[in-house]
Amino acid sequence: MNTENTENSRTSEEKNFNVGELVTNTEQFVERNQKVIIAIICVVALCVVGYFAYKHFYSVPREESAQKELFAAQRYFEQEDYDKALKGDGKHQGLLSIKDEYSSTKAGKLAAYYIGCIYLNQGEFQKAIDNLSDFSSDDRIMSSQAKAMTGDAYAELNQLDKAISAYQDAAKADNDLTTPFVLLKMGQIYEIQKKNDKALECYKKIKQQYPSSMEYREIEKYISRLEAMK
Repeated sequence: MNTENTENSRTSEEKNFNVGELVTNTEQFVERNQKVIIAIICVVALCVVGYFAYKHFYSVPREESAQKELFAAQRYFEQEDYDKALKGDGKHQGLLSIKDEYSSTKAGKLAAYYIGCIYLNQGEFQKAIDNLSDFSSDDRIMSSQAKAMTGDAYAELNQLDKAISAYQDAAKADNDLTTPFVLLKMGQIYEIQKKNDKALECYKKIKQQYPSSMEYREIEKYISRLEAMK
């Protein structure tokens, strides 16, 4: 019993010694590196303060300013007055300058989307591609539409492999609104390339997975035509 008590006492003393040694070492480390630690803390604090200052005194006001300018351009876009939408009306900036001046904002990225739409409509296909590639959004529908329009522009330039690649990216959004529409376009490009099996896969996917879509209503004729050609 005494032996056990002695061993337990030694173990306890060793633990206390180890803990005490660790505390001492930590204190010594802090004392030796006090200036460095303070400097690190100051840098972190400055970064945090800088982030909030940037956000509230620069980023947010710029976003609000960009949104105001974009609102007027959107109205002209909806009215199909594309010249004023792109270049402005003398009072408000157009999409082109909004994109350049506010490129880091959501409004600036959205301006790139509208510019791409306009250039696609006007037959400026490479300009459409260049601007749509500058658009990014967390909105999966809009992102899918931008990629689909990029595919349309490539198709118009007869760059069919790039069109397919853009449509494939657009289809990843996987929703009943844009995906079947994109699959139909993809199937049509495959048919132009004489890749009827791949086209058939696209059409059958619409039939099997998107029965509530507009494309579903007429997809059977596409499937029947290609199956009859086998």
